[in-house]
Amino acid sequence: MKRLFKFVLYLAVIAFVGITAYAYLGDMAPGVETKSIPVVLDNT
Repeated sequence: MKRLFKFVLYLAVIAFVGITAYAYLGDMAPGVETKSIPVVLDNT
């Protein structure tokens, strides 16, 4: 049981380090794009 706990703890630490590295090093910036949509207004 102790061995299983150490393994799960090890996986949790590796996952935390991996997610942190991805957050800092990954390309997570959104793409910027200008959109122009024509709007027709009713003159009532």
